[in-house]
Amino acid sequence: MHDIRFIRENPAAFDAALARRGLPAIAAELVDLDERRRALSTEAQVAQARRNEASKAIGAAKAAKDEATAAPLMAEVATLKERLPAIEAEEKDVAAQLKAALNLIPNLPADDVPGGAGEEDNVEVARWGTPRAFDFSPKEHADLAPALGMDFETGTRLSGARFTFLRGDMARLHRALGQFMLDVQTREHGYTECNPPVLVRDEAMYGTDKLPKFAEDSFRTTDDRWLIPTSEVSLTASVMGELLDESALPLRLTALTLCFRSEAGAAGRDTRGFIRQHQFEKCELVSIVRPEDSEAEHQRMVRAAETILERLNLPYRKLLLCTGDMGFGARKTYDLEVWLPGQSAYREISSCSNTGAFQARRMNTRYRVAAEKKTEFVHTLNGSGLAVGRTLVAVLENYQSEDGSVTVPEALMSYMGGIDRLEPINK
Repeated sequence: MHDIRFIRENPAAFDAALARRGLPAIAAELVDLDERRRALSTEAQVAQARRNEASKAIGAAKAAKDEATAAPLMAEVATLKERLPAIEAEEKDVAAQLKAALNLIPNLPADDVPGGAGEEDNVEVARWGTPRAFDFSPKEHADLAPALGMDFETGTRLSGARFTFLRGDMARLHRALGQFMLDVQTREHGYTECNPPVLVRDEAMYGTDKLPKFAEDSFRTTDDRWLIPTSEVSLTASVMGELLDESALPLRLTALTLCFRSEAGAAGRDTRGFIRQHQFEKCELVSIVRPEDSEAEHQRMVRAAETILERLNLPYRKLLLCTGDMGFGARKTYDLEVWLPGQSAYREISSCSNTGAFQARRMNTRYRVAAEKKTEFVHTLNGSGLAVGRTLVAVLENYQSEDGSVTVPEALMSYMGGIDRLEPINK
């Protein structure tokens, strides 16, 4: 959500920032709605004050038996009584129009975000690791994994497309990855482990900018709750409506949860395999910080996600997303893309975003600035540390052998109960 006062005072700058996202100017329209709302609010206040004043005068006139004075005052009060509800209703309608318009405007990009129209304009800022040189032709996970316990057919039979049934050591490796991620993020990077609800109300989805624009991307239950598309929703909204003490910041939260996405806008993408599922698990990272700390926290969060890839010895690259490829709520985003030898390509495995005060304003989450005795909106950040399913895919492809087996990464050995290799089930 944007601050209408900022738009009112900086219309040209606001429109220029939107233009960097490829969007048309809208400041004048928003300012006009705001001026109408404020004018109606003032009109209602003036009318209410005059009504109160006239009512007191009527009482005084009647006490003095001055009907000549009381009669016109009573007529005026009657007119005001009839007019006030219409003014208030019009103000409410204009305010709703303004809020609806603001709800659909994405966050403004940070100044150092590169311009661009799409993913082809993202800027690679770093690479880590050297892709393994295979002495055979490596397979894609969709061809390799079924013999190891990744059962696409049963998942589809049970639930439809984009669902998968994991069995045996494959399921254990998936679990090991999630537990490993949680342990690293809590023990080494100071995140507090949480176990939040995966069903949330409208307010939580709205506060984390998933509603109203992206309603079709999520699943809704018959009792009007939402299955979370990411635990960013639950973790960030856990401070919704709160006034935090400055001493409590930064808050760093993590959770390993199921996530659910309808993938309404992803028709035809990654239909094979385990990369794009309706149900998946993710280790989420969320930070709630002071505005002056958010840039440094962003770098810290990205580093926490990179650590997982490096411990697993999975080559990756880091991208700074351009204005045309950033998410709706982000002001700056780094993506991590892991090397998949079966596809001979880097694929996204983590996205870490600084949303500034965009979500905090929607959630009405502030902190008390101790030294100045005032309140400000917090800044919120979120990232994947990492997506478990995509990490499983990366392990399968990078650690595969010619005979179809997969070596368990050393970092996961202690989680696998002595299992150091996944062998084809039908071998």
